This record gives sequence, C-alpha cells and structure tokens, in this order.
Amino acid sequence: MTATPPPYAELQVTSNFSFLEGAAHPEELVARAAGLGHKAIAITDRNTLAGVVRAHLAARETGIRLVVGARLDFTDSASLLCLPTNRASYGKLSQLITLGRRRAPKGECHLGLSDFLAYSDGQIAIVIPPSRNRLAKSHPAKDFPAHLRRIVAAMPGRSYLAGQNLMEGGDQRRLAALAALANESGAPLVATNDVHYHTPDRRDAQDAFTAIRHHRTVARAGYRLFANAERHLKPADEMARLFQRWPEAVTRTTEIARRCQFSLDELVYEY
Repeated sequence: MTATPPPYAELQVTSNFSFLEGAAHPEELVARAAGLGHKAIAITDRNTLAGVVRAHLAARETGIRLVVGARLDFTDSASLLCLPTNRASYGKLSQLITLGRRRAPKGECHLGLSDFLAYSDGQIAIVIPPSRNRLAKSHPAKDFPAHLRRIVAAMPGRSYLAGQNLMEGGDQRRLAALAALANESGAPLVATNDVHYHTPDRRDAQDAFTAIRHHRTVARAGYRLFANAERHLKPADEMARLFQRWPEAVTRTTEIARRCQFSLDELVYEY
C-alpha cells in the first residue's frame, strides 16, 4: 500500500515578472500547482510584487491559496524570501521595495539587510543559502552562519532556512550540512524547489533568458545556466522522496503557508 504523501506548498517561485529569469507566467504556475494538488503556492519574484495580482486572480479561479511574497536580494548579505503574514506586514514589504527602487538606477533595487530588519515586523523570512559554486566541500560559505544567526536573533520564531535537492550531485551532503546549520542556528529547514517554470519543457526558454541576461549565446553561457531541468513544480510525493531524510522540511511548508494569512482581497480603496 502506497503511503499518502504529506501536504506540500511551494514557497520559492520565480515568475516571468523577474525579468529574464522566470520562464512561466504567474497564471501558469498557479494553475500547475493547483493541478498537482499543492495546498498553496507563493510567488516570490526578485525585489518586486509585480506578479502577485495575476497570481491572485488565477488562485481565485483554481481554488488554491496564494502566499504573497518576494525574494529580497541584498547588497551586503545572502538573499531571503519575505512572506508577509498580514496586511500591515504586506504594507511594510511594499514600502521596503519602494525604498530600494528609489535609491537605485532604473531596473535595480538596492537594499541592505538592516533595511529589511527595520521592516521585518510580521514578516516570515526564509533565508536562501549561498549557491553551490560558493560552497566549499558542500558546507555553507564561511560568513553565512553569522548572517543566519543575525536574522534569527532579530526574528525569533519567524526565521527559516531554505534547502533544495535539485539532483546536481552532492545534494545529500549539502542538505545534511544545511540541516545541521538549521539545528544550530534555530532556523528550521524548509523544502523548496527554487521554481523557475511550471513544467520541465520550459527549461530551454529559461536557458535562453539566462544567456540574454549575461549577453552570451546559450552555447557560451556555460555554468551560468542551471545544470538540469529540475526547477519546475513537483508533486508532493516527489518532494517527499527528495527530502526523505528530512520529512519535517516538507510538512513545514504548509505550516508556513497557514501563518501567511494576508490576501490581496483585503486591499480596498479608502477615501
């Protein structure tokens, strides 16, 4: 008898509103997540909330819960996923992104970690570890643990650590190192798939966008491209298999989604 997979919510999703990065529309991502039976999906584009309106409308039609959020890239530390839990914290995230946009050239957003911490009330932070090419012997970069501990100290009970199993080789060692860091820092490990498209057949489009972003041909883009086509939405049973040594990282996704109660339906015109 096949065991019932745990409920799952994908909390790290890049849409085509992250220019030349995501290779799927928010509507496609939401519809695919609903079709896979996900309990919720977050849209977390880089330093923007631009895609959440279309995602919200698609979530209404499909009946899946939308978690509003953004990936915040900092000038002085590792990135994180910021998920507002209520209307007030959504307003703070909007103000924070506006601050970063106003101080930067068009198309950029300049934020430091201290900026985020000043607007962090009511937010949930899922900290993203350094990319593989910045890890030594599959362990987090030297300054990353201190960065993570700083966030946990400022946001106790609202800080998490993202982990992926993207079938790139050494994933189990990397996840074991991240799980140890999660236990040491007090930032529980959360499973994500760093989604950039809804189905694997969009991998070629995503490769093309990456090459354009780096002003190269696909043939000359090299390691700037993802190693495979694994960054698509996956069913809960596959995520459970990929994280079978850390099942709590999968179940934690829906716990976080339940904490994020904000909906765009709460926004109305006020005179």
